[in-house]
Amino acid sequence: MDHFLYQNGILHAEDVPLPEIAAEVGTPFYVYSTATFERHYRLFDEALAGMDHLVCYAMKANSNQAVLRLMAGLGAGVDVVSGGEYRRAIAAGFPGERIVFSGVGKTVDEMETALTGGIRQFNVESEPEMERLSQVATRLGRVAPITVRVNPDVDAKTHEKISTGKYDNKFGIPISRAREVYARAAKLPGIDVVGIDVHIGSQLTELAPFEEAYTLVAELTRDLRADGHDIRRLDLGGGLGIPYERSNEAPPLPVEYGAMIKRTVGDLGCEIEIEPGRLIAGNAGLLISDVVYVKEGEGRRFLILDAAMNDLVRPAMYGAHHDIVPVVEAKPGVDQTPYDVVGPVCETGDTFSRGRPLPPLAPGDLVAFRSAGAYGAVMASEYNSRPLIPEVLVHEHQFAVIRPRPSYEEMIKRDNIPPWLEG
Repeated sequence: MDHFLYQNGILHAEDVPLPEIAAEVGTPFYVYSTATFERHYRLFDEALAGMDHLVCYAMKANSNQAVLRLMAGLGAGVDVVSGGEYRRAIAAGFPGERIVFSGVGKTVDEMETALTGGIRQFNVESEPEMERLSQVATRLGRVAPITVRVNPDVDAKTHEKISTGKYDNKFGIPISRAREVYARAAKLPGIDVVGIDVHIGSQLTELAPFEEAYTLVAELTRDLRADGHDIRRLDLGGGLGIPYERSNEAPPLPVEYGAMIKRTVGDLGCEIEIEPGRLIAGNAGLLISDVVYVKEGEGRRFLILDAAMNDLVRPAMYGAHHDIVPVVEAKPGVDQTPYDVVGPVCETGDTFSRGRPLPPLAPGDLVAFRSAGAYGAVMASEYNSRPLIPEVLVHEHQFAVIRPRPSYEEMIKRDNIPPWLEG
C-alpha cells in the first residue's frame, strides 16, 4: 500500500495534488510520501515483535538526508556500504550503535572513520578484510565488533545482477569454510565476533530462498557455539521484493517474512537484524514527468518524456518494469493506446517500456512512474549534461524540496579548467 491516490480525478501524494508540485518545482521530479515510509518501517518492526531485533534501513535504496532523518526518528538502524553513506548516516542523526557497515571493499580510511565515530558492527566479507580491520582497530586502541558474512550458495531466483548468495557472487565467504574463518577471527586482536551475517539478494518474491538460507545459518550458529563462539546476533540481510507490476501476484508480506524468521532462527536466543531498503522506500516514491511529444513512427507510437534514463536507470540497466499512470485520471471506458515510452537521451536504451497500454496522452500531460522511491534518485547521473532532478517530500498537506535541481551554471562550474587552457 502507498499514499498516492486519485482524489477527484487528480493523483495526489498524501493530500497534495501532484500538479501543484509540478507547477512549483518543474518536471521531472521525485516525490516521496512520509506516511508510506513510516508505514513500511512499522510493518517490519511489528513483524519481529516478541524478538530482540533492530530494523536497519538499507540506505543505498534512498539516501536523501530528509529520508534518513525520518528513519532515524522512527528508531531504525541503518545499513551503510561506504564511507560516504556512513557520514550521511551520522549527519542525519543515527548514533553509531545503530549503524551497520557492509560491503566487500572497505578501505582503511572507512574503517578508521567508523571505529572513531562509532559503529554497531562491521559485516566482514573476506579474510583479508578481517585481518586489515584487526590491524586498524589495534592501532587505534579500539575493538571492532564483527559478524562474518557467509555465502550459503542459495539461488535467490532474482535478477542475476542483484543476486548475492551464490558461490560465484563476490559476496561473503563460503559457508563451508565458516568454522575455519571464525576460528581465525577469535584469535585476532582488536576483533569481537558478535554474530553471523547473510544476504542472498534483492527483489525476492518468494520466501523459500530466505528459509533455505536462514536454516543453514541456524545450523551454523549451533556449530559455532559448540566451537566456543559467543554468537549472539544474526544479521539476516534484506531483499524482500515489492510488486512493481500491480497486476501481478504480490510478493510475501513483512508479517509472513517475520513469521518465517521466527520459525527458522527464533529458538536461538539471538538478537535479529534485518536490512530492508527497497520495500521501505520503493513504493514510497514516484517519478513525475511531462509529455514533451507524441511521435508517430512506422507502426509504433512514441511517448517522449522529459524524464530519461539518467533520472531512472532501472529499466535500461535491469529491464525493470515500472507502472506508468497519468496524473489526471482517464475517464472510465476510455480506450488505451500502446506507446513506446522513451526519454530524450541520445541512446536507444533510453526506453522505459515498449507497447505500454495507456490512455491517450498529449504534450503537457503529466505521468507518474510508480514504485520509484528506491534505486531511483540514488542511481541518477548527469549524463547528456542533464541536471539531477529535484526530490520532494510530502507530509499530509505540506511538501518541501529536499534536494533542489542544480542550475546549468552550477553544474558546469564544478569542472575546473587547467592553467594551460586558460585564456
